[in-house]
Amino acid sequence: MTGAAGRAGAAAPAGRRGRPGHSLESLLAVAVELFIERGYEAASMEELAGRLGVTKAAIYHHVPGKGELLRLALERAMDALFAVTAEAGATAGPAIDRLEHVVRGSVLVLAAELPAVTLLLRVRGNTDVERAALQRRRDFDRLVTGLVRAAVAEGDVRPDVDPQVVARLLFGAVNSLTEWYRPGGVLSAEAVADAVVATAFGGLRTRRP
Repeated sequence: MTGAAGRAGAAAPAGRRGRPGHSLESLLAVAVELFIERGYEAASMEELAGRLGVTKAAIYHHVPGKGELLRLALERAMDALFAVTAEAGATAGPAIDRLEHVVRGSVLVLAAELPAVTLLLRVRGNTDVERAALQRRRDFDRLVTGLVRAAVAEGDVRPDVDPQVVARLLFGAVNSLTEWYRPGGVLSAEAVADAVVATAFGGLRTRRP
């Protein structure tokens, strides 16, 4: 399995098999919605149990607490993003093409894992789990910045903008999709990825004679 669908499937959390109708996957989906709506700290296991229509004991059958649900959701998002950077298109060829592959793939990950990515972008480092996720985000940002620097050195990206600023602008555009993109709408994930790449790289690429 390849592409965003493959990354989404590969990033699905593993856990003990639960009671019929109450899988870890469905539990995680509702938990992420609750964390986004209420904020992680304000969300309670009681409220989560109420939304699921189960007892707290049924939730604890799968996870030891809400911290584990947060960890699973954030790792799901980051694992999918880092999987893009390990694909062939991100590891071979001119740096500008590798950078474009990572940006396009990140849009597809966002579309496939929209709730988890939305939650990732809202964490502030108040817990060990959040701090670990933020460190992985910084690692990802450094990787992207490195690709921008390499593309500048190869003469394919204009040198008059700082590479770190370029990286932040690129992923500012990608991350803004959480505010308005909804899967199943008029625009497919691929069409949105095409638009982001065309808009961003049209301004970044040098125009050689």
